[in-house]
Amino acid sequence: MRPYELTLADAAAAIRAKELSPVELTESVLARAEAVESHLHAFVGVRAAEARRAAAEAQDEMAAGRHRGPLHGVPLGLKDLIDVKGQPTTASSSVRSDHIAAEDSTVAARLADAGAVLLGKTHTHEFAYGLTTPQTRNAWDEGRVAGGSSGGSAVAVAAGAATFAIGTDTGGSIRVPAALNGVVGLKPTYGLVPRYGVTSLSWSLDHVGPVTRTVEDAALVLAALTGHDPRDPASIAAPREAYPPHGEGDLTGLRVGVPRNYYFDRVAPDVESAVRDAIDRLRDLGARLVDVDIPMTRYVQAVQWGLMVPEATAYHEGTLRATPELYAPDVRVLLGAGELLLAGDYLRAQRARTLMRRAWARMLAEVDVVVAPSTPLTAAPVGQQSVQWADGSVEGVCDSYVRLSAPANITGVPALTVPVGQGADGLPVGMQLIGRPLGEGTVLRAGRAYEATRADAGRLAPDGGVLGAAASAPTPGLPAPVSAEPAPLSGEPAPTPAVEARN
Repeated sequence: MRPYELTLADAAAAIRAKELSPVELTESVLARAEAVESHLHAFVGVRAAEARRAAAEAQDEMAAGRHRGPLHGVPLGLKDLIDVKGQPTTASSSVRSDHIAAEDSTVAARLADAGAVLLGKTHTHEFAYGLTTPQTRNAWDEGRVAGGSSGGSAVAVAAGAATFAIGTDTGGSIRVPAALNGVVGLKPTYGLVPRYGVTSLSWSLDHVGPVTRTVEDAALVLAALTGHDPRDPASIAAPREAYPPHGEGDLTGLRVGVPRNYYFDRVAPDVESAVRDAIDRLRDLGARLVDVDIPMTRYVQAVQWGLMVPEATAYHEGTLRATPELYAPDVRVLLGAGELLLAGDYLRAQRARTLMRRAWARMLAEVDVVVAPSTPLTAAPVGQQSVQWADGSVEGVCDSYVRLSAPANITGVPALTVPVGQGADGLPVGMQLIGRPLGEGTVLRAGRAYEATRADAGRLAPDGGVLGAAASAPTPGLPAPVSAEPAPLSGEPAPTPAVEARN
């Protein structure tokens, strides 16, 4: 096995045992990145010289007897919203073409303290405002979308061009691309990972978390990122801890909530089948399946867009007015739409979120985790705008991706996506495990137990997206693409109704 094929945990173990050096691992991953970058475009830029220096320093430290932990000497990709002192943070936008970070973000500083080797910045949908990352291609099939907005991070990990990566998640932006590329993505509890030095999309919905090949890897990265930072007003004063807790593998007594509504509505049959098979495996591991009703589902879309759109517009107000031509058309339309929303709509969305959080807390008091599909369909062909479901309804591709991930952002609870096989088109399917606030240990325990039942856990995508054009054609029995005119812009929401919520 070549070093770039190792999971983070396996690479760390090999480095610790002196069977592999940080320099050897970094050189292998750099060579892999060079081989796939020309057609996958996961990185804004790879800083090979700096990575080699950092790997050599890590190797020297270990030779001197200083080992910083499992991330020491391991190469990573960092989403290009996250500041690293002296490096550009472009947010994959012309608006930020001249921006150089004055200091490290909290996340970058903690990864540096852990001894991780930064390869470079990974692409995002411009300012994280979209679910496709159009400049990046799916690691399994170049004709399919990467998912977004952390598409570059997910593709780099899935292709072996980074051993792990960091993304952000405002409406599914870690979980969607992770699911579509067959890797693991974790959106932690709101505030658990500090966001200081991270470009915001929507401050009340933004999260930072890991993208990895396995659940075990995600646990190792999360442990390095957590801890209070007073510079982030939302940061939680929760102690750092090791994840997951002892007892992994046996899920006896774990109450797993299986939704009766919402999460399996308008889901492709092959996606539903793969997820339900995975739920059966959890039951076989000792978990007790409990039917649950997801509360307040009619408000999800209105609350998500009612919070995100005005907050994003407020963040970009100055540059949007000064240089609107520098924004991509789809993002410019969304930012302009935020200027049309009334303060009353935003306040109603905030009130509805409070009620939704309370309702979810009551539901989660009855179960330990909720399981659901991560996305309702596999990676869509590039350029496909909409999908028609079996009931005749038509939905934007981006709206379909955000529909199943948004509730965890609105409520702030942890959500993990794990690969659960492939759909009829041969593309990855992901399952979400959603837990209580600060319930990362339980979510990771369940995900790791499931992962241990799969012989293909931690696999890389086929070389070069070998599924190719054959996989990009519509598959019989799956939702049909729709190309109605006028086609919605990528990431454009449906009209947002006012949210009515009363105590």
